[in-house]
Amino acid sequence: MANESALFEDDFPLDLEEDGEALKEASGATDASVDAELEGADTESGYDVDLPDPDGGERPIPAISMRVFYEVDSTADLIATIAHDRRMRSVDVEAIEGGLASAIEYLQANVTPNLLVLESHLPAAQMIEQIDALAEHCDPGVQVMVIGATNDIALYRQLVSRGVSEYLVPPVKPLQVIRAIGTLFADPETPFLGKSISVVGAKGGVGASTIAHNLAWSIAENARLNTTLIDLDISFGTTALDFNQEGTQSVVDALLAPERTDEAVISRLLTKATDRLSLFTAPATINDELDISQDAYDVVIQAVRRTVPYVVMDLPHIWSNWLSTTLVASDEVMLVCQPDLASLRNGKNIIDRLKAERPNDNPPRLILNMAGVPKRPEIPVKDFAQAIDLEPEVVLPFDPQLFGTAANNGQMISETEPDAKSTMAINHLATLITGQAVNVPKKSFVQKLLGK
Repeated sequence: MANESALFEDDFPLDLEEDGEALKEASGATDASVDAELEGADTESGYDVDLPDPDGGERPIPAISMRVFYEVDSTADLIATIAHDRRMRSVDVEAIEGGLASAIEYLQANVTPNLLVLESHLPAAQMIEQIDALAEHCDPGVQVMVIGATNDIALYRQLVSRGVSEYLVPPVKPLQVIRAIGTLFADPETPFLGKSISVVGAKGGVGASTIAHNLAWSIAENARLNTTLIDLDISFGTTALDFNQEGTQSVVDALLAPERTDEAVISRLLTKATDRLSLFTAPATINDELDISQDAYDVVIQAVRRTVPYVVMDLPHIWSNWLSTTLVASDEVMLVCQPDLASLRNGKNIIDRLKAERPNDNPPRLILNMAGVPKRPEIPVKDFAQAIDLEPEVVLPFDPQLFGTAANNGQMISETEPDAKSTMAINHLATLITGQAVNVPKKSFVQKLLGK
C-alpha cells in the first residue's frame, strides 16, 4: 500500500544497538525475538497482533499491575471498557493522562508496573527519543505496549528492537488489546485452555441438562473433538443417569479439595463415556449440605480446561455468586428457555445481566426448547425474540417420543435418531461453537431392527 508519509530506517539517525539497549534489556527482548516478530509483521499495517488460537478458550489474565498513559479521551474510554472485562478482573489498572512525558515522570517516582501501555501521536523520531528516555527508569521484565498513529514497518522495527512487545494503531478494539495482554502474560507451563461452554435454564424443567448432555456428545462424537461434560448440579444432576454410567467418584471430590486438583487427579475422577467424551458426574444426593467456595469452582473448572479442547458445563437452575461468576467467565453461554412468560422474564434478566458484565463478548446463545406442546398456550417465536431482544439460535420441537426413548436407553438423541430435527439443531449448535462440520453417523439396518 502506498504511503507518502511512510518512514524508513534511513529516516532515523539513531543507533539501534546503543540507544535501544536499556528498554530492550528491561523487557528481555533479543535480536532473535525481533526477527521473529518481524517475520509475522504485516508490512502493510506495520504491526502484527498475535491473537490466541480461536479454537482455544479465553484465559483470564493473571494478577498484574497495568499503567496506561494516554493522550486522547477515546483511549481513556477504551481502557475503562477493558478494565471491566471479565478476563481483567485480577488486573490492577490505572490510566494517567499525558502520554510518554507523563510515563517518564511517573516512573521516576514509582515502582515499574508489570505492563506499560503508552499512547503517543508524536512523530516517529521524537517517539523513539522518549522511549529511550523512558527505558532508563524501567525495571527488568516490564512488558510495553505502544498505541501510535503511524502504520509503518520501520517504526515497528525500531520499537521492537527496544523491547516494545506490541504496537497498535487505531482504531483499536477492546478485545484486541485484552487478547494481546493475555498473550504477553500467558503461563508457559499452562499454554492451553479449552473452550468453556455454560448451559443454563431460564427456569426449572426447560431441558437445559438435556441440551448440555446432547451438545457435549455432538461436539465429541459428531464433530470428533475431545470434550468433557461437567455436571455442576450437585444435588440433582442427571449426567450419570443420562449416560447410563455408575461411578463412585464425582465432581464433588475435586471441589472439596481444589488444592490437590491437577491433571492426574482430574483424569482419575473422570468417567469415560466414549473415547472422546469424558464425564464429571454429580453425586446427586441431598444427604450432605456442602459449603463449596467460589475459588474451588474456579480452580476445578480451570484444571479441566487444561486437559481438553472443549468443556461443557451443565449448570443448575439457581442463582448464587459462584454460578453468576461461572457464567460471566465462560467463553460461551447457552440460555435455554421455553416459549412461555416465566422463561421470557427470567431469560431477559439473565441476558441483561450478562450483556452488562460481558461487554466485549457475544451475548448468550438463546435456545428455545419444547416448542409446540399440544394445547399449551405459547408465545410465538417472533414475539419472544423481540421481547427478550435476542434471536434464538435454534428452536427445538416438542418431541417426547425421541427424548423419552433416548433417556430410557441411556443414549443421546443423535444415537437414537440421527436425522431428527432436534438432532440436527443440536449439531448446528456444535458447529457454531467449534467451527467444525458435524459428521452425523447413520444408523445401520441392524440398529434399526434392534431399536438402538
